[in-house]
Amino acid sequence: MGLNIYWRWCLYGDYEHYSGVILMAQVDVSSVVSGPVANQLEKFFAVRVQSMHASEIRELLKLTQQPEIISFAGGLPNPEAFPVEEIRKITDEILQSQGKQALQYGTTEGLPRMREEIAKWVTRLGIESTVDNNIVVQGSQQGLDIVSKMFLDPGDNIIVGSPTYVGGSNAFEAYQGVMHQVEVDEDGMNMDKLEDKLKELNKKDIHPKFAYVVPTFQNPSGALMPEDRRKRMIELSNEYNFLIIEDSPYGEIQFEGGPIKPIKAYDDGGRVLYLGTFSKILSPGLRLAYIIADENIINKMIIAKQAVDLCSNTLAQYIGAEALTRGILKPHIDKIRALYKHKWELMRKGLNEHFPKEHVKWVEAKGGMFTWVTVPDYLDSSDLLKVAIEQHKVAYVIGAAFYPDRSVKNTMRVSFSYPTDEQIEIGTERLGTVIKDAIKE
Repeated sequence: MGLNIYWRWCLYGDYEHYSGVILMAQVDVSSVVSGPVANQLEKFFAVRVQSMHASEIRELLKLTQQPEIISFAGGLPNPEAFPVEEIRKITDEILQSQGKQALQYGTTEGLPRMREEIAKWVTRLGIESTVDNNIVVQGSQQGLDIVSKMFLDPGDNIIVGSPTYVGGSNAFEAYQGVMHQVEVDEDGMNMDKLEDKLKELNKKDIHPKFAYVVPTFQNPSGALMPEDRRKRMIELSNEYNFLIIEDSPYGEIQFEGGPIKPIKAYDDGGRVLYLGTFSKILSPGLRLAYIIADENIINKMIIAKQAVDLCSNTLAQYIGAEALTRGILKPHIDKIRALYKHKWELMRKGLNEHFPKEHVKWVEAKGGMFTWVTVPDYLDSSDLLKVAIEQHKVAYVIGAAFYPDRSVKNTMRVSFSYPTDEQIEIGTERLGTVIKDAIKE
């Protein structure tokens, strides 16, 4: 009784192991359980499960577990960015004074105090929020799943970026949404191309329910959408009658300037659902995130979430609320920005020194944790990845994983947030060698 897995190289996501190569595997279910038993089990699967063409397996190659592998793959915050001591003190005090409450079940929508602090927190971004129009979720990924569950019937149409965050496309695909891709350039989703796509779909009597966008330091491209595009997206949502799912995990990690207004800040019609998170600015392990939306939508979300987990982590909410009340996050974010800016400057230096600039281009990161590298179109980054890992001990994420149709082969996501300074310097040289050798060949 065997398991036949057909491996394809694929590095992706925001939640993979720092040194990990994630493989996409197509699983032949019949080989797991053969004969009549397999046929009996097959009929029990839901249609959406039967239609899943692949299983994303978060498993590491043994090769990448070796300490000499330098990984630019992981979308992980740097552990140096965690306020460990502050969280320890807060947790001790909570357990001493409110331990019985903090270790108990909570309400599905989140603790009132946490929701109050979230409402205060987002006012600095220009978002109006109250306890009634936000909900606490266990990471933005749960938020994407709930959004998909609420809005998508099988065959419903949605707009995503090209490229887009794979966790979003995976959630939409799981609920059998049909994704239509719109080009993402250095300024994020192109609004002219979005309008063209909407017109094209309307002629076919296809009306997307929502557009999913990561406008601020996008994963994977690192692109930052300017204000005029954000406002234009609101206009298009009104004109063509669709919702906007705005995912903002990296919005606080800007290298220069003041707060960047989200698309939600320009929303006066309740069309934008804003997903925020504390994973990148406090701790991903706490799984603290939130959604801000029209109160009617939030009320439906509460019902949808009850069937998922009853309530979010109560202790984590106590910790998060206390951290916000004490004003810990604002000065801590300044430290994170300085750390990642330093990492990016090292990465940019390495790219300039070791990459063949006449053949390769990359996004100049203004914040976030990634840059997006494009190599000549006659190269396939999955082929390069095999060489990079096996011969040069360096890893990255192949760009094809971020396109729902897997159509673009010559891109890669390179993360600078987690590696050490030395690893960035050595790793960019190694990766540059891989690309130069491939171009020569």
